[in-house]
Amino acid sequence: MHVLRPQFRIEEQAALEFAGQRGFGVVVAADERGPRASHVPFVLNRRDGRAIVQIHLTAKNPLVPLADGARRFLLIVAGDDAYVSNDWYASQDNVSTWLYEAVHLSGVAHLREMGENRGHGDALLAVAEARLPKAPWDLARMEPEKRESMLAAIRVIDLLVDTVEGQAKLNQHKSDADHVAIAGRLARSEETGHRRLARKMRALRPRLGYDFS
Repeated sequence: MHVLRPQFRIEEQAALEFAGQRGFGVVVAADERGPRASHVPFVLNRRDGRAIVQIHLTAKNPLVPLADGARRFLLIVAGDDAYVSNDWYASQDNVSTWLYEAVHLSGVAHLREMGENRGHGDALLAVAEARLPKAPWDLARMEPEKRESMLAAIRVIDLLVDTVEGQAKLNQHKSDADHVAIAGRLARSEETGHRRLARKMRALRPRLGYDFS
């Protein structure tokens, strides 16, 4: 049995916050045929200092029987990414690369009882709808028979997180000049995700002279 740590380190807390803000990822587990994966929305909860990721899958998804209270699942939560050309750097002899952010959460998966489906649906919608500039939509607005039919078609799984791995490549090891040059390039991109990465790069070294606001 894997015992959850009552507290996570500061860097793990940051990774958990990042995952919770994203709210969508890829869950992976293996059976006798090899890896199985599904793209899933999720809710990240804290209970007694523990981190629990709750997801749902269709009842026929091959991952459902794998949530047996003993098998480990991996949830991959990807953030923004950006290709960086080698001639964008201020210095010579760099190579093209990708910048990115991601978090890996893993632990033992437990299948929940059917009676918890509605609570999961309500919690998931509350988090997702709160991100939108409108009055939140909820399951109570659905025609009851249709709602219950949809809820009966899913299974809810708790992933008890005991390992948190934050992964980020944001030019941390490059010179200040190269850091500023790449951040400036990304800030001028038409891609929203690239501009977000540029702002995070600036936050890593805020005292440098950037040519974007």
